[in-house]
Amino acid sequence: MKIILSLVSLIFFYGFVPRDRVSFLGRWRGEFEIRPGIKVPFNFEFAEKKDKSAAIFFLNGDERFDGGTVKQEKDSLFVALDQFENEFAFKISGNELTGVLRRQGGIGNKTPVTATKNISYRFKETTPPGAVTLSGKYDITFKSANGEQEKAVGLFDQEGGKLKGTFLRITGDSRYLDGIVEGNTFQMSSFIGSSPGYYKGTIDADGKITGEIIGSRGSQAFSGVPNENAALPDAYKLTYLKDGYSSLDFSFPDVDGKMVSLKDEQYQNKVVIVTIGGTWCPNCIDETNFLVPWFKANKKRGIEAIAIQYERQTDPAYVKKVLTKFRQKYQVEYQQLFAGKADKQAVAASLPALNTFLSFPTTILIDKQGKVAKIHTGFSGPATGKYYDEFVKEFNHDIDVLVK
Repeated sequence: MKIILSLVSLIFFYGFVPRDRVSFLGRWRGEFEIRPGIKVPFNFEFAEKKDKSAAIFFLNGDERFDGGTVKQEKDSLFVALDQFENEFAFKISGNELTGVLRRQGGIGNKTPVTATKNISYRFKETTPPGAVTLSGKYDITFKSANGEQEKAVGLFDQEGGKLKGTFLRITGDSRYLDGIVEGNTFQMSSFIGSSPGYYKGTIDADGKITGEIIGSRGSQAFSGVPNENAALPDAYKLTYLKDGYSSLDFSFPDVDGKMVSLKDEQYQNKVVIVTIGGTWCPNCIDETNFLVPWFKANKKRGIEAIAIQYERQTDPAYVKKVLTKFRQKYQVEYQQLFAGKADKQAVAASLPALNTFLSFPTTILIDKQGKVAKIHTGFSGPATGKYYDEFVKEFNHDIDVLVK
């Protein structure tokens, strides 16, 4: 009787879960061919969730990022990377995957992708690292094709030939970069579902680095020198109110079309945190991952929050879809409003009190009287280590002062 029941259970199980699912669950090493001859590695895992659905998790440094859901159709895998409106379309052949990264719906450019199961390395070591280590803090200068320069800070941690790091820019950090040092060269990459990031360069005898960020459409050069005192401008002094303004005035619709304003009763006599971002923005995701649990723990102190979102498309159906998915995935309990196209000039036009707009995200703290207290440009996420910790500490201090 037990054997019969077991057989029935197996038939029931395999009626809903593909019999060869075990052929793709596990860890993989993939490669994007972003240009002819230029391949960018990334690591990921197909795993089963509590509800028995399959999902993809991207592995970058110390991060395991929930990238999206997986659907199998015979010998094909379709991986919906909903956060960025992208998808993988793979063909399964044993322990090999071949396919493309494309926009959902199959439109636009397609980036070739291959992957092999049960390979844990990212960049394969062929030669040992040289005598110079890349660990430490660097003054970085990014140079665009038109000659413009941007100051940044590089943070690197090297153990043997393994390299982890990130770049701090006024718009936010490069998140978790994972790579390798070989001889006097280094490579790093990252991918969470949008487009692959790839950094490569050389290190000279004095520790100076020269490199470039390489993408499918172009590249950007950078150089750097070791400097433990390297720093960016104060993020609280880059965006501010124009003369004559002391408050922020806006009225934007929520996903159901209801107009929401800071003048609404819900926000009166409360400290309000206003974030300006978009569901497509990796640094905004990091900020949301911080703010959601923080707000849940602190909202009873007389605090409200509003996320003003600027998206890649503006039709109502699309906006409702992406904002709803974002709310569900990150369990957002505060209001999400739609304010327009994801464009810095559009933000500046819709929020005319701001002197300028530099970065998604930007965070605005408003006191109980409705006055703007502080504005923070960009977001340094967990990949930045102490910079993230310092932000959290200052944020909590500022809120403590405002709620008194």
